[in-house]
Amino acid sequence: MKKIISVMLAVLMVLACAAVAESECIGEHYTIDVNGVTLNYEVAGEGKPVVLVHGNGGMHQVFSVEIAQLVEAGYQVYAVDSRGQGANEPLDEYHYDDMAEDMYQFITALGLDKPAYYGWSDGGIIGLSLEIAHPNTVGIMAISGTNLSPDGAIPEIIAFIADMVAENPDPLSEMMLVEPNIDPAALNAIEIPVLVTAGSEDLILPEETQRIADNLPNSTLMIVEGHGHETYIENSEIMGEMLIEYLQANNY
Repeated sequence: MKKIISVMLAVLMVLACAAVAESECIGEHYTIDVNGVTLNYEVAGEGKPVVLVHGNGGMHQVFSVEIAQLVEAGYQVYAVDSRGQGANEPLDEYHYDDMAEDMYQFITALGLDKPAYYGWSDGGIIGLSLEIAHPNTVGIMAISGTNLSPDGAIPEIIAFIADMVAENPDPLSEMMLVEPNIDPAALNAIEIPVLVTAGSEDLILPEETQRIADNLPNSTLMIVEGHGHETYIENSEIMGEMLIEYLQANNY
């Protein structure tokens, strides 16, 4: 029972990321029209570009700590609200492939030349899907708490989301019950360096995280002991430190 309660609380935290206050913005706010939708995003700092993409139901302000860290380290951050989330108008239907195309067009429209990319949860799915569909759009990537299919999440999560959807239908949650559907073999074509992270108590199965790392030709796997799906990312300096160290180690 304790395990299930912890899982439920973790899911609710992920789905409630949109509650992060707008006052936590530290950069300039912009909008851009791509792939048939309008995306809100924040730009902060100067230097090499780093694109940040949040998890399901979230908004870019969830990365307020990481944004500040990256700016201090000399990077320019592009933190994006995914389609239908954050400050964007909600939609009736969602697909990860559409979100990946959004990001491709976002990066292309802004003229970002092989930027670094960091995606948490859904953001990680989007990043992998982006590089599969449009190879070498980004130059280096980090992903956290990412799965290739719904079966990659712990069973309690899927059951909890299914119960939520049955009681209160929501297209973002419904998407997580049937997507993503990424063939592990498709990751073989992603040649850029990829940092794969997860908490030791993550909502993603350990074998799924290992599968992702094993199928990426140039990956580094880091498990954050004692942490869950979000605790080393939200309001924490841990992920930002890991990301900056990884970027610098790869001369970015």
